[in-house]
Amino acid sequence: MSQTTSSAFSADAVGAPDPTLWNEDLNPTPPAARTWTATNYAALWVSMVVSVPAYMLASGLMSEGMNWWQAVLTVFLGNLIVLVPMVLVGHAGTKYGIPFPVLVRASFGVRGAQLPAILRAIVACGWFGIQTWLGSQAIYTILNVVTDNMLVGSNIPGLGINPGQGFCFLLFWALHIWLITKGLESIKRFQALATPLLILAALGLVWWAYTNAGGFGPMLSAPSAFAAGGKRAGEFWGFFWPSLTAMVGYWATLALNIPDFTRFARSQRDQLVGQAVGLPLPMGLLALVAVLVTSSTVVIYGQAIWDPVTLAGKMTGPSVIVALLALITATLMTNIAANVVSPAYDFSNLAPHRISFRTGGYITAGIGLAMMPWKILETTKGYIFTWLVGYGALLGPVAGIMMVDYFLVRRTVLKTGELFRVDGPYGYGNGWNGRAIAALVIGVLPNLPGFFKQAGFVASVPGVFEALYTYAWFVGLAISAVVYVILMRGRR
Repeated sequence: MSQTTSSAFSADAVGAPDPTLWNEDLNPTPPAARTWTATNYAALWVSMVVSVPAYMLASGLMSEGMNWWQAVLTVFLGNLIVLVPMVLVGHAGTKYGIPFPVLVRASFGVRGAQLPAILRAIVACGWFGIQTWLGSQAIYTILNVVTDNMLVGSNIPGLGINPGQGFCFLLFWALHIWLITKGLESIKRFQALATPLLILAALGLVWWAYTNAGGFGPMLSAPSAFAAGGKRAGEFWGFFWPSLTAMVGYWATLALNIPDFTRFARSQRDQLVGQAVGLPLPMGLLALVAVLVTSSTVVIYGQAIWDPVTLAGKMTGPSVIVALLALITATLMTNIAANVVSPAYDFSNLAPHRISFRTGGYITAGIGLAMMPWKILETTKGYIFTWLVGYGALLGPVAGIMMVDYFLVRRTVLKTGELFRVDGPYGYGNGWNGRAIAALVIGVLPNLPGFFKQAGFVASVPGVFEALYTYAWFVGLAISAVVYVILMRGRR
């Protein structure tokens, strides 16, 4: 056994870790490697926030009837709420140096942890595909600008995209594969370099919009569709709550696997301050940028252009290339940090002795490629209310179980070495904690009817289930947390 391995387990475990539960990537981070500061975490979040899907959140809400300040406020509040589980779940990563798939073993069992890990990984694969598709569209636009639309063509039957779009998608996908081979430390350095450039690009976009439009246009003074006299007067709260749930759901994946990053923190203060500075305010500011720029497009082009890739394609001169390169960089950074690092650990957890971090990253990329992500983005309804709210209903219960297990059941005390042993206290019955599984199922079930209706699988469901689905992430988290605490009474 290596010196690294033995030193990680000598403090609280008897014997060596089970080789089917351990590899170097899942091993607790040693103190010498915990070097991330608050600045690193703030930079990490800014690099993930500045992305095409995040830009489109506020625009999606406005296209459904909100005015500009309602949309921006909804985005900001959703991210302020999701910051709470981010910091709480991240606490264990900082204290023990363990990633999400290892931490979740404490509640679900050393084998049962594979269930929430794979659920989270599949969602991340979907997000990987979405981000890769959006970034590839920026490449597609650049190539068409410089080749006089040479890549424009008819769609491939059954796929819904043309060969040029398919080529750019595979090209951007391959760029991700190259970066995966470089490892996590290279990703950290790339983010530190890219973050200030992305901030400058966002500010430059606002300045371009303002100067070309002579102001920010009529949209900022447009009334909400929910205001008195609007087409949907009196319906605001019925739209606001599912929208807020969707905004929380946007980062629901990271709320689970944030220990994958906080395991490298120097202190709890670094992860707390870094996340508090890097998440809610930048998301709110990006939403404001989206609203201001889109408002100006009404004056400049005579129509509201919500998609930044489409907008960049309408620009002229060097600005179009600069804007699209910024979009590509932003998308790449978000995708690697949010949708490759975490599922790579999750897939590694399935068979640590066979699947390394890099192999897990390759699996993520392969599944994301196969999911045809452009179909998820065909409509605002499909993107926000089916995709975002839907997986929030699935992952909210996992977050609830993890938080109450760590803070209420175990009082933040874990035996780190035993997380890598089947015959230890986290082995439960054959490695599975049936109580956690039961709490998860009970938390998910109330939201299923509403999801089935939203996704179009059924025509109607009782009104109570539609109402519950409106608060899917909150409902699932609360129910599973309460059920788990009750079932685990007297056990640690």
